[in-house]
Amino acid sequence: DSFDILGDGVKELLVGRDDGMIEIYNFESADDPVLRHDYALSESIASIQGGCVGKEGYDEILVATYSGWLTGLTTEPVHREGGSGEELKLSQEMQSKISSLRNELEHLQIKVLHEREKYQQSSQSSTAVSSVPAFSVNDKFTLNKDDASYSLILEVQTAIDNVLVQSDVPLDLLDVDKNSAVVSFSSCDSE
Repeated sequence: DSFDILGDGVKELLVGRDDGMIEIYNFESADDPVLRHDYALSESIASIQGGCVGKEGYDEILVATYSGWLTGLTTEPVHREGGSGEELKLSQEMQSKISSLRNELEHLQIKVLHEREKYQQSSQSSTAVSSVPAFSVNDKFTLNKDDASYSLILEVQTAIDNVLVQSDVPLDLLDVDKNSAVVSFSSCDSE
């Protein structure tokens, strides 16, 4: 997307990447865009949009991720400072809203606990039937021309415990910055 997120009168280029990076490029000079800010998410970006959504007067970047999460980055300051000796006072409306949200959170936590217990009981009964849920897998296998390597990117809407890569030819696995995997090698039986 293109949006004036920095408020300088010139639209910036907002880029969301498959590797989870959000980048803001500014066109200060006519030649090349300059990377002004970046932010890393843990999953690929499906779409990105700039605008004013949450609070009037503060622009934001909204991002939709592969698994459907919406994430927002705002220009609103995180901390507010009061004058000398002043305390930040919450209005009655804000206090009731916070109280309502806390009550709703407690209710949802209790509901999750009950559903978890119900699932445990049903899965341990003699009539329980277990099935493997179907997951949509977002996968890419792309050639990196610079170092003559391939990048394998796998995304699933649940945690990935293991990935098994089997090949008829010898492979060298290279580590990358964003990799949190623990690699173990085992030789394959030729039969």
